[in-house]
Amino acid sequence: MKLYGAIDLHSNNNVTVLIDEQDQVVYQKRLPNDLSLIAQQLSGYQDELQGIVVESTYNWYWLVDGLMDQGHRVHLANTAAIQQYEGLKYTDDHSDARWLAHILRLGVLPQGYIYPKEERAVRDLLRKRGQMVRQRTANLLSLQNLITRNTGSSIRSNRIKTLDAEQVDDLLPNPDLALAVKANLAMINCANGQIEILERTVTERIKLRAAFSFLKTVPGIGQILALTIMLETAEIQRFPTVGDYASYCRCVGEPEAKQRQEERQWQYQERQQGFGLGVCRSGQLRDPIQCEDQKLLSEKEGQEPWCVGA
Repeated sequence: MKLYGAIDLHSNNNVTVLIDEQDQVVYQKRLPNDLSLIAQQLSGYQDELQGIVVESTYNWYWLVDGLMDQGHRVHLANTAAIQQYEGLKYTDDHSDARWLAHILRLGVLPQGYIYPKEERAVRDLLRKRGQMVRQRTANLLSLQNLITRNTGSSIRSNRIKTLDAEQVDDLLPNPDLALAVKANLAMINCANGQIEILERTVTERIKLRAAFSFLKTVPGIGQILALTIMLETAEIQRFPTVGDYASYCRCVGEPEAKQRQEERQWQYQERQQGFGLGVCRSGQLRDPIQCEDQKLLSEKEGQEPWCVGA
């Protein structure tokens, strides 16, 4: 007898459901998020299981990896592309899990990509680097606005980066204002240090694969940017067409949740600016996301854009 499984995953528990070829429930239970317990509950059905669907939630890594290590055929559900049956009078976690198993049985499950766990952590280091760059930019802008509000004069970002405690006290005699600026400077310096550590670690952990070697021939793409594009892309064969890849990069319009769209734009599309937009006015080739603070500050100060065509 063929069985089809699905797991409706939550932060600390899940609903696991198994159905047969007639959509009859064979097993259904809410379980704590304990991998050993889940594996033990599924072990008696493993020979008949044709596959298990796991929701693509924020916390799926541990479950998908663990089930795959146990020999299960795991499918990651693209929840954004799944529509519930409109005839249902009510839905809950159990019905959601049954629906996932049902569309798996029918062979119409929209699936997400299961990123190889061997490189996933390194990819996430580069995403963490992007987060650090955004936080550094936010502190630079906050510091600049504070000085402009209280002195009536603007201060360039290059000077901000060289300020020390004594210079801050001279610039802002009010001790409370000076303390606020010093707090921003401390955050900027901390972010700089962490960004440097992350970049060094990534370059030590992984090297650019041959298939992506041509990335560094594109003006504006250096080592870190090339690694970022390579790791975000993973297996290029998973994109059937150029349009699919452009859509993944958020370079084409499509209806999508705003928060997720903005997140992907920061993590990927900003790095993609190297394709034609990564040449500085000085002619130097830089990582666009590394200089995002310069771009924002240049716009605020009424200067020319940081890069050609920006």
